[in-house]
Formats: sequence, C-alpha cells, structure tokens
Amino acid sequence: MADPRPFLPSDPNTLPCTYTPLPNGANPDGGAPETRKRHLKELLAIFSGLLMVSLLVVIISGKEPNSHNASNKHEPLFLAKQPHTARPEKLRPVSRGVPAGVSEKMNRLAGDVDTPVFPWNNSMLSWQRTAFHFQPEKNWMNDPNGPLFYKGWYHFFYQYNPNKAVWGDIVWGHAVSKDLIHWLHLPLAMVADQWYDINGVWTGSATILPDGKIVMLYTGSTNESVQVQNLAYPADHSDPLLLNWVKYSGNPVLVPPPGIGYKDFRDPTTAWFTSEGKWRITIGSKLNKTGISLVYDTKDFKTYELLNGVLHAVPGTGMWECVDFYPVSKTSDKGLDTSVNGPDVKHVVKASLDDDRNDYYAFGTYDEKTGKWVPDNEKIDVGIGIRYDYGKFYASKTFYDQNKGRRVLWGWIGESDSESADVQKGWASLQGIPRTVLFDQKTGSNLLQWPVEEIEKLRLSSKDFNKVEVKAGSVVPLQVGTATQLDIIAEFELDNKVLESVAESNEAFSCNTSGGAAKRGALGPFGLLVLADESLSEQTPVYFYVAKGPGGIVDTFFCADQTR
Repeated sequence: MADPRPFLPSDPNTLPCTYTPLPNGANPDGGAPETRKRHLKELLAIFSGLLMVSLLVVIISGKEPNSHNASNKHEPLFLAKQPHTARPEKLRPVSRGVPAGVSEKMNRLAGDVDTPVFPWNNSMLSWQRTAFHFQPEKNWMNDPNGPLFYKGWYHFFYQYNPNKAVWGDIVWGHAVSKDLIHWLHLPLAMVADQWYDINGVWTGSATILPDGKIVMLYTGSTNESVQVQNLAYPADHSDPLLLNWVKYSGNPVLVPPPGIGYKDFRDPTTAWFTSEGKWRITIGSKLNKTGISLVYDTKDFKTYELLNGVLHAVPGTGMWECVDFYPVSKTSDKGLDTSVNGPDVKHVVKASLDDDRNDYYAFGTYDEKTGKWVPDNEKIDVGIGIRYDYGKFYASKTFYDQNKGRRVLWGWIGESDSESADVQKGWASLQGIPRTVLFDQKTGSNLLQWPVEEIEKLRLSSKDFNKVEVKAGSVVPLQVGTATQLDIIAEFELDNKVLESVAESNEAFSCNTSGGAAKRGALGPFGLLVLADESLSEQTPVYFYVAKGPGGIVDTFFCADQTR
C-alpha cells in the first residue's frame, strides 16, 4: 500500500486533507475564478536558435578596453531609442495571480511602480513577430503541451488564451506540421467547459499506447481552483489531424493526495511502461520549500496507485512545475522511447522552478522497483545545477519522435516586453525552435542540444568566414549583406599556448553577476555582437567566457548580455 504522507509538512496549506469536489457552480469564496497560472515575463537575457539581427554582425574578444574610455559603453538602452518628446506610460503593476496561488506576469523593473515603459508604436512592434518560431496567429500563449508524431503529422498543443494577449481563460490551442517549422493552425483541442477544468485546461502530456492509440493527461483548475488531473483521448483515432477530443466521463482521475496543497499538484508527464505491466507517471509538487515529484502507477489511466515516497526531492527549490522524465542513451546518437531502460541508459529529471522561472535538469539512475531516481552528482542536482538554457526558456517538454528516432525538446519563450506592449501588439510569447537532445559522452553531465535538422531547409544562401583572427580587445565586422534573419554557426578555436600559460584561479564566474560581456579575462569574453547598430552604442553580445580553475580544469560559460 502506498504511503499517502511521505513527509509531514508544517505549512498549513499542505496539512493532511481530503478533497471533495463541488459540482458546477460558483467559487465557494464568492470570489472571481482564478485568472492566472504562469509567471509571465521578467527582464532577463534571451537567446534562441534563429536570431533576428541587424545588418552588422561582429565578433568580439576579451580584454575589451576600459569602459570609461569609450562613450556610452555601459548605458542601458532599449533596442529602439526613446524619443525625447514622447511621454512614457507609467507601469503600475497589479498582481493578478499570487493571491490565487499561481504566478503572475508583470515586467516589474526594480520594483518601482512608477518605472517608465518605452512608448512603442505599431510600426515598431510589427517587426518583432517572428517568421519561423511557432506562434499562434494572435493572443497569449505559454506552455507546450502533449507534443507527438501521429500518422504523418507533428502535433503541437499549447496553453492559449483565445480572447486576449494576456494570461487567462486558458484552453488548448492545436497546430500540425510536416516538418516542425511550417504550421497549420487547427481549431481548439480542449476548452474549459467542465467543473474540473472550468478555471483552466492546464499543462499535460501525451502517451502513445502499443496499439497506436493516444491518451492525454492534463491538469485542470476546478471551480474551486483546485488542481486535479484529467484524462482525454481522440474522438477518432483514424483522423490524422486529431481534430476532436473527448474528456473521460469519470474525470478527475487524480486529486491532490493528503499532505499536498490544493494548488501544488500539476503537469503530469508522459507515461512509461514498467516490467510489471503498468504505466507510470510523475507529477510536480512541493512540501514547504522542497520541490518534489510524486509517482503513480496505473493499468488503464483511470485508476491510480500512489507509490511510497517520491521520484526525487530537492530542498529549497520550491514548486516543481512541468516535470519531465526521460531516458538518454550513453552510447548512441539516437533518441529513446520514454519506456526504455537498461545499463546503457541514463535518466534525465527536469523541473521548471516556479520560484525563479528557469528549467533545470540532471542525469541520474532510476530504480524501477522503488520508483526512485538518484542524481549522479548532488552538487548539480535538479534546481541547483545545470539549466537547459540561460536565456528566457521555461515550461519545456520533450517527446520521442518515432518518425526519426530522436528526442525533441520544446520550450516556451516569454520574451521581456511589458504586458501593455503585449496588449498593443495583440500577441504574446513564442516557442523556441525545437531541439534534439542527446547525452554528452564527453562531459557525462550535460545534454547536447541542437536545432532540429529541418531548419536547414530555410537557408536560401550562406556566407563563410574562415580563419578570422580575433585579437584581444578587437571588434571584427563581418559583412553578411542584407538580411533580417540569420542562422549563425560559429566555431572558435582558443590559442593553446595562451590556455596553458594562464594561471589557475579560484575566481567564480556567473553570466548573471560577473559584469556581462565587459568582464575582461585572459580567455574571454569572445563571441558575436548581434542586434548591433553601426556605432555599437546598442548591441546584444552572445559570448563565451572561459575560466581556468584549480587543477587546470577549464569551464566554459555561454552567455547573452542585454544591458546595451
């Protein structure tokens, strides 16, 4: 029998409890339905597979001259300069989510409610819409949901507000593609029309059964704003477009177990098959400030058994959202189905931390009998170690593409516009270019990520720059011609003599706190300046920094700097 209380929490919101759902009706508090789940944009660095760039791309190198000797060297600027005659609007943040137990989305600069926001006009905003990153035609989008390949089509579902360019009224949007790049938008897959999801059809995952049929598990926010898990499936499995979906009449199939907060139980994973003939899933949660992942077994996706303990827990990481769990091969460059296990396999646990809005992952060993996962290195455990991406990238989800034998990673890019700018644009957010993920046999601790091969079809022309010497403190222009979008592949070779001669240091480096691209060192920074104007007063460095630590161990950091 499963232990319903793997921990004894002291948080009043997570005290042992039972949940009896109300039928369709008003919120028992008499308040309005919950209007927010996801945290929305904070001002952070961003990097994606395809970069919007100006006509000038330059290479930068370390040992940059002292910033005081150059004009405007570090003045933070917007990408478009603010006219002196314009009257900036005042950003007055109003929290619309935290009291409801979910994250808010606000561009709150330095916590100052009177911080001016750049007065965008429509012509400035029009060029911001991307050409090949996935976006709905209008309105708000966040988490990727239930991606899969079925009967010749890639399916992509996503959190969507059909009414506005802000979070709220969340349903499932749906699109299909033959190549993961060009998309056909379809009617909504699931809407909030039942008591168990009336406050939102939230994040979920797809599982393809051995007979080819599909089950979809998703989180619903009930009429009491309780997070529950629900089952849905295609109305017609012979339809390759999967246009119509049926919600199981016995929903919800899972409610928060005793000891888990009503608003801390969400985002079920793709199921994997065990040697006992059962399907297994994991769901993110927290106990006090400890992030956890609960584990359930099922034979029919309708009734479930909660396993003793948790898949994994990391103190101090807070609520785990959008947990992902999947195998990677230690010896092959092919992706693996979620159910694969064995001696040549490592398992990845990924959690999206609600506290800091970043996606962290780690490798470890999974014990099927106990349903537990142990990290290879506790120092880089989930939530305290390696991230998928050090720009804006959140609520990610992978799926196994049986069509090409690869594992594909999707991730939501929340941008850094203000909410008022989103409303003016009429749309908000995009998805990163899908990436393949593989085990890095060199480090044994990292995933290798690369944009899916299909993007190569977008290239109309190319220019090569070979053996470009980048001297210390230099900026080298690369004349790429007229282009509004570039796919840049750059390879840098360090001078081995310099590398050997550099003294070892205990100095720590951080992309966020170590001075950005102006941080000078013997081995960096070096990289590319994109979105740069001709005077370089405005620029976005995407750069490497190499640090040589004790014992001659070399660490490489990959960063982006938006301060200018």
